[in-house]
Amino acid sequence: MEAKEFKEFAKAMADYVAEYLENIRDRQVVPSVKPGYLRPLIPEQAPVKPEPWTAVMDDIERVIMSGVTHWHSPRFFAYFPTANSYPSIVADMLSGAIACIGFSWIASPACTELEVVMMDWLGQMIGLPDEFLARSGGEAGGVIQGTASEATLVALLGAKSRTMHRVKEEHPEWTEYQILSKLVGYCNSQAHSSVERAGLLGGVQLRTLKPDDKRRLRGETLQEAIDEDIRKGLIPFYVVATLGTTSSCAFDALDEIGDVCNSNNVWLHIDAAYAGSAFICPEYRYLMKGVEKADSFNFNPHKWMLVNFDCSAMWLKQPRWIVDAFNVDPLYLKHDQQGSAPDYRHWQIPLGRRFRSLKLWFVMRLYGVENLQKFIRKHIALAHYFEKLCLGDERFELFEEVTMGLVCFRLKGSNENNEALLRRINGRGKIHLVPSKVDDVYFLRLAICSRFTEESDIDIAWKEVKASADEVLAEN
Repeated sequence: MEAKEFKEFAKAMADYVAEYLENIRDRQVVPSVKPGYLRPLIPEQAPVKPEPWTAVMDDIERVIMSGVTHWHSPRFFAYFPTANSYPSIVADMLSGAIACIGFSWIASPACTELEVVMMDWLGQMIGLPDEFLARSGGEAGGVIQGTASEATLVALLGAKSRTMHRVKEEHPEWTEYQILSKLVGYCNSQAHSSVERAGLLGGVQLRTLKPDDKRRLRGETLQEAIDEDIRKGLIPFYVVATLGTTSSCAFDALDEIGDVCNSNNVWLHIDAAYAGSAFICPEYRYLMKGVEKADSFNFNPHKWMLVNFDCSAMWLKQPRWIVDAFNVDPLYLKHDQQGSAPDYRHWQIPLGRRFRSLKLWFVMRLYGVENLQKFIRKHIALAHYFEKLCLGDERFELFEEVTMGLVCFRLKGSNENNEALLRRINGRGKIHLVPSKVDDVYFLRLAICSRFTEESDIDIAWKEVKASADEVLAEN
C-alpha cells in the first residue's frame, strides 16, 4: 500500500471510528450470533493478490460488527469498564507507527523516559507516597504492565526472590527446593482469580482467607493464618490486599493488613485494578489508608481512566527484587547506559513492550486532572442514582454498599428468582448485566461502564430490570 492510499484508508477509518462511537447507542449491546458464525462469511484462504482497502471497509459491518459485544454502549453494564477515549486511540495510532520495542533504554530512549515520568505523574495524581515514585531519587518507580494479572504475578515473583535471598542467608544448609516448598502467600477469598493463578504460575502455596461480614480481609484474620503456618514450619512471604473486589467492590482493611505484613517481613501487594482510578479524587483516598505500608501497588487506567487497553500501572518500592528475579542479560541486549535508567525488560514477564506511556501522556494532557475527576464522579453519581431506584422498590435489596460505580442488587428471596431475572434482562437485549455469588447469595451487578452513559440510560436500565422482575414474579 502506497503512502497516498494509506492516507485515504486512515482517514476513512478515522471517520468510521468516530461515527461508530458517536452512534453506538443505536446498536444492540450483545450480538445474536452463534459460535462459528464468522467462518462462512469469509473465504477459506487468504487472497493471493491484494484487495482494495474499500473492500475491507465494506466488510467491517458484515463480518466484524455483526459479532461485536459493544463494551462502550451506554447500556453495557457488565463486568467492569474498559476505558476508551479519542486521545488514547490517537496515541495508540502513533505508538503503532513508531513501532519500537522498548525493552531497554537504548532500544528507544523516549519510550523508557516518558514512562518513568508518566508513572510519576499518575502516582502523584492518585496520592501515592513519594517512596513509590522515581522522583524521590531512590530506586523506586513505576512500570506499565499489560494487565493487573501480570502485576500480581510480577509482585509475587519479586516477593519470592526477596524471601529466598533472606532465608538462604539464615539457613545456608537449605536447598532452594526446600525453601520454595515452605513458601505461603495469602489473599481474601474474594480476591480476583488471577491471584490464585499467580500462585500456580509461581509454584507456591496460596491461602484464601475468609473475610468479615463486609467482605473485607482483616488484619486479625491474616495474623492468625500467619501464626498457624509458622507453627507448621512454613514461611509466609506474600499478601495481596484488594481494594475493590471484582464480585462486589469490597475493600480489604489495608491499614491493618499493612501492619501485619510489616511486622512479619511479608511483601504486601495492593490490587486496586478497578477502584484505583477513583483515587484521583481526594474524597476517595480514605479507602487506601495504609498504602505507605505496601511494597507494590497496581491499578488499571485501562479500566476507568479513559486510557485504552492495555495499560496497567504498577509501582515498586524496591524493584531490585523484580530485576533479580528476571535478569537475563545477553550481550546483544547490553548498552553503554545500563544502570543510568531502567531497562523495563527486567520489570515484567515478556521481553518486548509497546510505547504505552503515550496513551497516558495524551489522556492526561488533553483531559487534565479536573476533567478526569469529573468523569469518575459522574460514574459514581450514576451508580448512586440506580441505587436510589432500587431502594425505592420494596421488591429489591442491595447486596453491598455502593462506593464506586458498581451496584450489587437482587430481588428479595431465592437465588432461583434472581437467576431467572438475569436471564430475562439479558434475553430482552436492551441492556447487558452479569451476576456474581458470594456466600451462596446470587446477585446482579450493574457497573457504569461507558463514557457515554447518562441518567436516561440508567432510567432505561431500571425499566428493563422492573419489567423483567414483573415477568419473573408473575410466574411464581
